[in-house]
Amino acid sequence: MKQTITDIRLNNKRVFVRADFNVPLNEKGQITDNTRIRKTLPTIQYLLERGSAVILASHLGRPKGEVKPEFSLRPVAEALTELLGVPVKLAPDCVGEVVKQMARELKSGEVLLLENLRYHKEEEKNDPAFAKALAELADVGINDAFGCSHRAHASVAGITEFLPMAAGFLLEKEIRFIGGAVNHPEHPFAAIIGGAKVSDKIEVISNLLPKVDVMIIGGGMANTFLAAKGLGIGKSLVETDKLELAASLMEKAAEEHTELLLPVDVVVAAEFTPDSPFKETNVTDVPADWMILDIGTKSRKLFADKLQAMKLIVWNGPMGVFEMEHFAGGTEAVAKAVAEASAVSIVGGGDSVAAVNKAGLADRITHISTGGGASLEYLEGKTLPGIAALRDK
Repeated sequence: MKQTITDIRLNNKRVFVRADFNVPLNEKGQITDNTRIRKTLPTIQYLLERGSAVILASHLGRPKGEVKPEFSLRPVAEALTELLGVPVKLAPDCVGEVVKQMARELKSGEVLLLENLRYHKEEEKNDPAFAKALAELADVGINDAFGCSHRAHASVAGITEFLPMAAGFLLEKEIRFIGGAVNHPEHPFAAIIGGAKVSDKIEVISNLLPKVDVMIIGGGMANTFLAAKGLGIGKSLVETDKLELAASLMEKAAEEHTELLLPVDVVVAAEFTPDSPFKETNVTDVPADWMILDIGTKSRKLFADKLQAMKLIVWNGPMGVFEMEHFAGGTEAVAKAVAEASAVSIVGGGDSVAAVNKAGLADRITHISTGGGASLEYLEGKTLPGIAALRDK
């Protein structure tokens, strides 16, 4: 077990918090979605209630070791000031004498946001001197950036050599839910894996196949499985170099007595455009010059019925071309089925999360993961450097 924020003494301490404030900005530099900021608020508020002086650190975008004004965390400081109801000061940098002085002078109940960590190339190189400079700003460290914990960067991994780190509330929740699903799942357990390519999700499928009772495959990657079964899939997206792999995964599922479900009917379109003619058809009858862009009505019902009896559901990836209205129905139906199941539900991946939010079902999902790549690597059974580096209880 790793130490969490509730295991350490925080009163009147200067606390370094690695957060993930990598939020989307529009061309005017305004935040278009503040979810990542809001998700870290419980950790910050807990620290303030205990009289900590809070030093927040994050990256934003990819400035590649250069100071670029469009990647400044100023909009984040303004958003935090509004959300917390306390003024959040923005430091001119994240290391250096001026920043050290600001950290030293920070009083109990005050908040300082460091400027973009990736203005320094040493952050992504996990440079020990840079990690030490960050560590020297505080007495205690908290990692609440699950979305960055799969990267061995200075503010996530290297810093722990100089400053003991514990998990914030958000990171603790990700460890509990995703780590729990991988290591101690409740049964019956279903995984729903979607998205365009098998190659992106091979390791997730391979790691989860022996652990789940039901594996549902949808999205573009299902085409490769259907083709591996010898079905004609028209001019659909298919990874011809992954046909043998898909066949071997189906064999592995049979060996493990895992029920692997593929679509039985699909929505096909003449062109890959939002206004293309489209129709539903069985997977055995896909026209040669049409393409599969979503799962059909029977598949939606089949998947939803199967999910009802589950105690644990993990969903990552859309069932179709979710960004086009005519081909979003499958993903929306799965979102509804996951929300309506009595199971513990864990949803990760941008499109799956977007579908849940679009349907207004977010409050009916047990855990919505904040980390894209980090969630995937965790589901693959990999050790995440940011979590491994946390202090043990």
